[in-house]
Amino acid sequence: MITREARPDDWPAVWRFLSIVLAAGDTYTTPRDVTSDEARAEWLAPPPNDATVAVTEDGAVVGIAKVRPNLPGAGSHVANASFVVDPEVSARGTGRLLGEAVLDRARDLGYSAMQFNAVVETNTRAVRLWESLGFAIIGTVPRAFRHPSEGDVGLHVMHRAL
Repeated sequence: MITREARPDDWPAVWRFLSIVLAAGDTYTTPRDVTSDEARAEWLAPPPNDATVAVTEDGAVVGIAKVRPNLPGAGSHVANASFVVDPEVSARGTGRLLGEAVLDRARDLGYSAMQFNAVVETNTRAVRLWESLGFAIIGTVPRAFRHPSEGDVGLHVMHRAL
């Protein structure tokens, strides 16, 4: 598997799995009924946003990640990133591959740190992955995420220097 810059023609493949993950409503604050056009505008936004896809040996797009400034102006030296892996290939290293690629890309773009603002605390696989890549939970906003089956749960803020 490789990572590469996302291209506009990747969108149908990305939307196939992204729509499933977002509709589930258990990992992202995105409205569960987000349209393809709305999601595309967010995930394939123009610079300074930067999108990367994970692609299998046979050319199938199975994951997407985006990096952008966490905040504008005086906060733009800290990156923010989001990741989605096709549920059909989860737990096979795709998230780690994307995580490592995006950390490298953020360094190349000149960011000095990366911050995740909203990692759902019940998303324990993601929390473990980010911790294994050097992120620390620097705080948790209690009951900030309305989980479809767990009720109101916390959102972790995670950070690491680059």
